[in-house]
Amino acid sequence: MNCKTSRLLIFLILFTGTTLPTLAQKTLSSLNQTLRYSRYSRLSLKIIPIKVSETSYKLQLQVEKIEENPVLNTFSFTYSILDSYEEEILSDNTFILTSDDLKYDTDSHWVFEKTVEIPATTETAIALFTALDTRQGDEYYYSTDIKSSFIFDIPNFGAYYANHVGFDQNYLNVGESLLFKSDGGPTLHNFYYPISLEVPYPPMETKPAAVPRELEVIDSGDFLENIPKSFDQIGYYFIQSDTSASTGLVLKTTHEAFPKVKDWEEMVEMVTYISTRKEHEDLKAAQDKKKALDAYWIGLTRNPETAKELIREYFRQVEFANLLFTDFKEGWKTDKGMVYIVMGPPQEVNFYLDREVWSYGGTNESSRIRFTFARVKNILSPHYYTLNRSRAYQPVWFKNISIWRSGKMAF
Repeated sequence: MNCKTSRLLIFLILFTGTTLPTLAQKTLSSLNQTLRYSRYSRLSLKIIPIKVSETSYKLQLQVEKIEENPVLNTFSFTYSILDSYEEEILSDNTFILTSDDLKYDTDSHWVFEKTVEIPATTETAIALFTALDTRQGDEYYYSTDIKSSFIFDIPNFGAYYANHVGFDQNYLNVGESLLFKSDGGPTLHNFYYPISLEVPYPPMETKPAAVPRELEVIDSGDFLENIPKSFDQIGYYFIQSDTSASTGLVLKTTHEAFPKVKDWEEMVEMVTYISTRKEHEDLKAAQDKKKALDAYWIGLTRNPETAKELIREYFRQVEFANLLFTDFKEGWKTDKGMVYIVMGPPQEVNFYLDREVWSYGGTNESSRIRFTFARVKNILSPHYYTLNRSRAYQPVWFKNISIWRSGKMAF
């Protein structure tokens, strides 16, 4: 730094109160992962970990090609293994993936595969997968815990499509098949839960959600690995290699049209988020659901063309919620799905060990609206979250519902 520059910086500090800029640490919790939930993403990332031994894990680092005909070398791919959500992400703990690491290149996926060693004494290990779009600088992220206080263990088997690409969807349409593979075997065990779960309470409803008194479970027995396994009933399946262990894979099965709406009955269910209680009860009681829904939408907007656009936009949100947030509930019925449908895609998304935080609007900290989803340890899913509800959400929630009902919502 020359003397002239040095004197200028001293002047700025002493006479304008300006301090020298500091470079913020780049950590997993500081990453804005909003592209993970964007409706305009070019890629979708997924990490599918499989336990090979007590210290060894195979990571399937999968890239779903959303953009038409993407070119591999327009993206830069890396992965990291972090010991906390606050560990600084540096070149020392970041590893570049090249075309030499590519295991599969299909019409719909690029698949990288890496085996990592994690000492048995390690309490927390998080895998982070990053893709940089070199054309405009967009960064895509996906992270998952390999070891942490919020997961029991990682399954020692994987589910695959017919082309041997790892199954990376949140759901399987009923009647479709998957292939299961492990280094053990030769069989896996599955349990079937024929349950339909309720729509969540709105964010300002603080009373506890209703819990089913009984959860029916059907022991569906063993099935062979390496042979396509068909799932023929709607509900969800829990698949294990060891029924005495606290780990397995949950598989949500859905109707054939999912993630889209199946019929008028389902459409009536889904409009609950922007309807009054009486409107919704009237729709459910109507003999001709299509006629009642047509009258409902036109009644909201007073304009048939606006009503058509409103229907298109609302159920597009439902479809994205189903794609993104389905676990053992349909995505639109989850807390995240509900907020996503009414509020739209979040403008900022941050992950922490015990929570996920969505931020909306505002030009400063005090004017932002934040939804915090608390992470719950659950044998069925390592990524199960429930919304921290508060009466403080009521004004913004009703405001957004009013915008929806006027037909002016656009994302």
